[in-house]
Order: sequence, then C-alpha cells, then structure tokens
Amino acid sequence: MIRLSQLFFTTLREDPAEAEVASHRLLLRAGYIRRAGAGLYSWLPLGLRVRRNIERIVREEMEAVGAQEVLFPGLLPREPYERSGRWTEYGDGIFTLQDRKGADHLLAPTHEEVFTLLVQDLVSSYKSLPLTIFQIQDKYRDEARPRAGLLRAREFTMKDAYSFDVSDAGLDASYRVQRDAYERIFQRLGLDYVIVDADAGAMGGSKSEEFMHPTAVGEDTIVRTAGGYAANVEKFQTVVPEPIAIEGQADAVVRETPDTPTIETLVADANARFPREDGREWTAADTLKNVVLRLTHPDGSRELVVIGLPGDRGVDEKRVEVAFQPAEVTAADEDDFAANPGLVKGYIGPWSASGAVLGEKAATGIRYLLDKRIVDGTSWITGANEPGKHVFGLVAGRDFVGDGWVEAADVRAGDPAPDGSGPVTLERGMEVGHVFQLGRKFADALGLKVLDENGKLVTVTMGSYGIGVTRNLAAIAEIARDDKGLIWPREVAPFDVHVVATGRDQAIFGVAETVVAELEARGLEVLFDDRPKVSPGVKFGDAELIGVPQIVIVGRDAVEGSVEVWDRATGERQKVEIGELQAALGR
Repeated sequence: MIRLSQLFFTTLREDPAEAEVASHRLLLRAGYIRRAGAGLYSWLPLGLRVRRNIERIVREEMEAVGAQEVLFPGLLPREPYERSGRWTEYGDGIFTLQDRKGADHLLAPTHEEVFTLLVQDLVSSYKSLPLTIFQIQDKYRDEARPRAGLLRAREFTMKDAYSFDVSDAGLDASYRVQRDAYERIFQRLGLDYVIVDADAGAMGGSKSEEFMHPTAVGEDTIVRTAGGYAANVEKFQTVVPEPIAIEGQADAVVRETPDTPTIETLVADANARFPREDGREWTAADTLKNVVLRLTHPDGSRELVVIGLPGDRGVDEKRVEVAFQPAEVTAADEDDFAANPGLVKGYIGPWSASGAVLGEKAATGIRYLLDKRIVDGTSWITGANEPGKHVFGLVAGRDFVGDGWVEAADVRAGDPAPDGSGPVTLERGMEVGHVFQLGRKFADALGLKVLDENGKLVTVTMGSYGIGVTRNLAAIAEIARDDKGLIWPREVAPFDVHVVATGRDQAIFGVAETVVAELEARGLEVLFDDRPKVSPGVKFGDAELIGVPQIVIVGRDAVEGSVEVWDRATGERQKVEIGELQAALGR
C-alpha cells in the first residue's frame, strides 16, 4: 500500500513566492515538484507518477505505429553539431563544457545529429527503411529568462522521434502517421489543440507544424480564421497591398516638428499645425516608423538594422527573432546611436539607412528593411534625419526604397489571412508538440546514404517529431484544476483512487485497510491517507490539492458497511455500500 503517512511529500498552505502561473503554484503546493534552481526542478514521488503516465501514453501511441525506442546520452561531443552547423547556430542557447582533456561537449538541446549517425552506422540498404525510432530523454537549453515553472525550464523531458525514408513520398507517409499519432496522444491527455503552420527554426526542413494548446498563459500567438487557416504568429505572411500610382503625387516637404520624437506626439502636432487637405485627421497609420535593432550573430559579431513599418504597428518579438535567426535580436542602445550619428533618435528617415538618398544625405551603411505594406506609391510622414524635423508626403518607390523586406510587424485581429480565407483572430497558446519534415538537411551534413533498389547510393530523407513531456504535464495542470487544487484526468492521475480514513476509531482504519486491499486486488492504484492524528479538514484539503479524480471517504459509517464516494471533478458525493464500491467507482 502507498500510505500517505510514509510518502515523501508535503503540501504547502500558501502560494510560493516564485510561482507565476497556476500550474507552477499547484504543482509546488501539492508536493509534485520542488525548485532546485532557476528553471530547474526536482521531482517528488507524486510528480514522477504523473510524468510516467504521460510517458506511458506517448510510448503506447508510438509503439502502436511501429516506432522503436532507443536512448541517447544527454552529454554529447561537439563534432556532430559542428558538422551540421548547429554548434555555432545555437549560440548562447546551449550549455557547453570541456572534459579534462579539453574536448568540447554540450548538454543536448536536441538529438537530430546523433540519431542520424546511429542510423548511418547500422543501416546501409533501402531494405531497412522506412524506419522510425524515438527516445524519451532530458534536454537542456540555456534559457535567458526561465519562467512559469515547467512551461519554460532549462532542463525538460521530451519525446523525440525521427523517421528515415528513401523517398519524399515515403517521408510524406511517415509524417502523416506521426501527425495522426500526435492527435491521439493529445486526445488521451485531455488537451485541446490547434495544428498550425510554424517556423522550423534551427531544425530546418520543408514543412513544420505545431500542436498548439490554447491557453492564456501561453507564450505564442495562434493566428487563425473561420475558413480554416491556422498559423503561429511567427509564420504569418502579410498580404501585400496593391501599389499606388506615383504620378501626380505632390513633392515631399520637410517641416519643423519640434518635440515630436514619438508617433503620438508627431500625430498630435501634424493635426494641430499641418491639417490634411481632404479633411480627415492624421493617424499613426499615416506615419512611417523606423526601428533600430541590434543583431548579435552566433560568431559574436554585431550589426545594426533599421526596420521601416507603419506607425500604428509595433515590432513583434517572436516574428523579429525568426526573421533574423540565428542572431540574437535586441533594441539598439545609446552606445549604438552614438556610434552612428546618421541615426537621429526620434527623427530617423528611411534614406539615412539605405543609401537611396533624398537630397545629399549620406548613407550610413546600415541595412534598411521594409514591412511589406510599404508598397510603391504609399505616402508617409517620417523622420527627416535632423532633430525636430519630419518629412511629409515621402513616397515609397519615388523618394526611397528599402534594402529588402522583413516580416516583423505585429499581427492584429482583422488582418487578412494569406490564403484568402478571411480576417484572422488571435489567441494565446503554448506549443505542446511539433512535427517537421527535415528532408535531407542532416543526412547531407552527416553523410547518411543507403543503396536503393538499383544499387545506387541515395541520401536518406528524415522527419522529426517532438512532444514536451514535462511541458504537457504543466499544460494539463493549467486546465485540470479549480480554486482548491488539481483535478487530474484519469489517464494521467498519480493514482486511480484516494482513500481517506477519518476519525479516531481504530475500527475505521481497519475497514479502510480492507477497502484499499480490495481495490488494489482489482488492479487499481490507490493512495491511502492513513495519517492517525490529522484532522478530517486537513485530509480533505490535501485530497483536493493533490487532485486524484476519485476519493473514497471511510468514516464513522464504515463499521456499518458504507463509505462515501467523492467525485473530485463534479464535487458530488454519494454514500454507497462497501460491496458496491467497485461499481460506484466505475472501475
């Protein structure tokens, strides 16, 4: 019997100070995890039981589609990642170290390289393919801002699977099998999900989809329409407006606009002193905002870039990270402006960056990239590259051009979807699974080839399929709860039944022992609260906090043959005869 009096756990009555979201707070309070460091958590017995149940579900679904389990080290040598280019691409995002001989190693953030090399070592013919192998293993990433408990940790557990095929058609089939298995996994876990187009990031490849769980605590944004379009905000492509005729538009005019370094102050000043001829008011959408960013590349080199976008839009952090990956993106600071006097803070104009000059302004040599809405013929108010001055009527394609285009502006509800399915809506979400068609990126880099049916060497094509085990546990805890504690779904709960013995009569505890033994004999996993000197109120509070979905209360009526069954999800309680307990539990 698993007795609460002997279980290594404790509950907390108050919310821990470091807990930011509900899952973090409840997993700490209910004795599932404990903080070991920033983004690092120790697992207690209750937490491990839930984690293993999630792993069991994942294994069952993987094995059901023919995937075979392997296990790699978490500590890996530099060479495979050097060959794929990702030792540099990851930059500061990975933990690196040297052994006593000075050889470089890393704590694996992901395992594509070693999966590829293992198959290269063991497979030489198309006859061994298709093949899908997977592992459930800890990963390590040096998160700059670990937060929200298990949702953004520096050590986390993932299931990563990899498929290996001779042909693109074979990859398509393997990808579909894994994608369908993911749907079954999330259905069993009780997690709502949306499948969205996503950026592949450092993984590369031709196709990438995320399984996004809609939740207010998610760090991602789901962009979708009623017509079926769904994408991560990072993948959203702006619908480019039609160009406007340039002929006949008035010349640009430089005007004195003192004390207008922000879009808000500029619009207010323009409406007060330079009203439009057509009678409508100037708005932020009439202005061209120029944002200066600093890129730090994986090799340590730095570069400034200026992004021109409509003044009513901001730069989206996720989108700009994808646009310039693998570089780290930060806002330019005072030192950057001091080193580049052509960038007049608050009054930056487009030609100062690109070299497509108006008048005799010298180019700064800094790349100037435009939002796709800045099409030829659009007219803007923007900085004149002199303190206290702006240009009115600066026309794209006539007075300035960019050095390229960039998808960096924020996406808004009502923006048109790129597939023509209508206006988009936005909601927060978290990634709980990701599937990629890697293609031949890693096979090419690492030389994974097999003999085809004609005896010719061909490069293998790969797919990659990841599920965050510990992140999914936290995602379930975010929704499987009420104001009193956790309420685990049956398939992942640490126990099937929580038996609570109340009162001081030893006969009650004897009946409880018998009830637990009978339930265990019928294959149920039971947590037995046998603590003799703990009040019923404390026991019930702990039961609510722990969150086993069914609770059996063995109290004063037990000696007469009846107990109470408490459904944690509905709150309903019913008195039943002990002989009918199994039926009442529905087990």
